Amino acid sequence: MDDLLFLAHRIPYPPRKGDKIRSYHLLRHLSRRYRVHLGAFVDDGADAVHAAPLVELCAGETRFVRLHPLVCRLRALWGLAAGRSLTLPCYASRAMRSWTEEILRRYRVCRIVVYSAAPAQFVPANLDPAIRRVIDFVDVDSSKWAQYAEGRRGLARWIYRREARTLLDEERRIAAAFDASLFVSEPEAALFKGLAPEVAGKVDFWENGVDTDYFSPERDYPNPYEPDDLPLVFTGAMDYWANVDAVTWFAREVFPQVLAVSPRARFVIVGGRPNREVLALRSLVGITVTGQVEDVRPWLYWAKAAVAPLRIAQGIQNKVLEAMAMARPVLATPKAMEGVRVPLALRRFVAEEPAALVGMAVILLAGNEDGRPYREAVCAHHDWQVNLEKAARVVAG
Repeated sequence: MDDLLFLAHRIPYPPRKGDKIRSYHLLRHLSRRYRVHLGAFVDDGADAVHAAPLVELCAGETRFVRLHPLVCRLRALWGLAAGRSLTLPCYASRAMRSWTEEILRRYRVCRIVVYSAAPAQFVPANLDPAIRRVIDFVDVDSSKWAQYAEGRRGLARWIYRREARTLLDEERRIAAAFDASLFVSEPEAALFKGLAPEVAGKVDFWENGVDTDYFSPERDYPNPYEPDDLPLVFTGAMDYWANVDAVTWFAREVFPQVLAVSPRARFVIVGGRPNREVLALRSLVGITVTGQVEDVRPWLYWAKAAVAPLRIAQGIQNKVLEAMAMARPVLATPKAMEGVRVPLALRRFVAEEPAALVGMAVILLAGNEDGRPYREAVCAHHDWQVNLEKAARVVAG
């Protein structure tokens, strides 16, 4: 069995949120074909307990390095002073660099897979060209920073614009040094090709999947809502800026008008670590913030619809795939649906303007939209096994 080095910016377990879902499935798939040596950062102390399943999964060695928020901020300031991006210096780590060099010295590694741009800094520049290097950028993160800048003013706007520019420089440099660069969708890959035309020939994509057996409506789920509720549910990590922006905007700009027409409507925000801005929404009529739940499936199953009102987004949203797999219609903004393969007929509840979203929400709450076509679309186009095979072929070269 050939040796493969897998470097990730965040411990790929448990697979409950966007980046961890993709990285875990990729890691598990590759571990069936290679002796994988895994190096990953732990940015949440609670995640340290999840190292054991990954040690068991990987036949090779593992190294998990704690990433402390304060140290990360100080390193980001150093990056600012040095004219670099803020993102990559956060992950500067002698421990990870030494471990990576040791693995390359001790084992005949034939392939390196880097998940996200930050860990690419640990791949030696003078690496044997026979070792195939593949990076899964997932999204064009520099573009996301440009989106962040659009909603800010003053110093924050300047910093975000600067980060978009400097991070793109880093992404282009990394892509030039690697044999292949992967993204989460065809539109995302096309975006990067336009931004970095010099590496366009080495850019490809593999799409996210969803576990359609786990996220299945063919089971009995307890109803977590009150009997008379008409719930619209949002699921996701509630300390993530794009999600915070989405639920805050929907709660304040869209939902009050929905509630005026449909008094039994409820906007339920399901996800761990809600920040203060999200928790403050509990004071608004008809809005519930659950925090972390043991199982998100009942909340999706019993909802009238899932909502994904993202105004800042890149790539494919797992929350959308999971809702569709549970045969739920999705009320969404166009950004939330980018890269999701569904027929045009299933995009009739997609809009950008609040007034349009209000009208669509009222329709969904008043009726019983057939969710089966949504599940059928997910099963047809977002099967993990099919999509992972494409990623594996790129890694194999």
